Amino acid sequence: MTRPETAAEVFDALGTAYEHAFRTATAQRAAITGLLGALPPQARVLDLGSGTGRPTAELLAAAGHDVTGYDVAAKMVEIARNQVPAARFELGDMRELSFEDRTWDAITAFFSMLQLPRAEQEAMIGRLAAWLKPGGLLVFATVPADVDGVDIVFMGHPVRAYSFATGVLKELLQAAGLEVVRAEEAEFVPDHAGAGPEPHVYLTARKPG
Repeated sequence: MTRPETAAEVFDALGTAYEHAFRTATAQRAAITGLLGALPPQARVLDLGSGTGRPTAELLAAAGHDVTGYDVAAKMVEIARNQVPAARFELGDMRELSFEDRTWDAITAFFSMLQLPRAEQEAMIGRLAAWLKPGGLLVFATVPADVDGVDIVFMGHPVRAYSFATGVLKELLQAAGLEVVRAEEAEFVPDHAGAGPEPHVYLTARKPG
């Protein structure tokens, strides 16, 4: 296998092909719908790994929420700004972001930590918990697996993936002071040549208020 590509390299290359491949991920839309039903009016929402802006930022902004998305891939930020003008999108690595504690009503992170080493994922979950307002919600999705730096091919791109099993993820959220209020596991096959079924987990966790 060739050198694993960075997240910026992968998603700059994929662009809207990623949106197309995952457009039928009904469990993701269900998680967003659940979030929409729990948010206060005009909530401040941070979308980490915002991709093309669809479906997450688009659905949240259409419901009247104040959405700011960050992505590490410049191409994704460009696409999102064009597709979802009602939200704001910035280029940035989530590990380098800094916000005051209790800034956000909700934070979404859909499959955006899979290329972060486990220690960095655990640190990020703690930071996200701090950034949430009391009563705020984190919606976190990933491919649940006990893998610590496994080389795979994702949509034709070599990547190094890191993740945790679902039970461990729940423990990490709880250790960060969050209460898991919704969990859904699903199997999904991306619409892309050569893609096979992959497990997904969607966890919604609330910060006590």
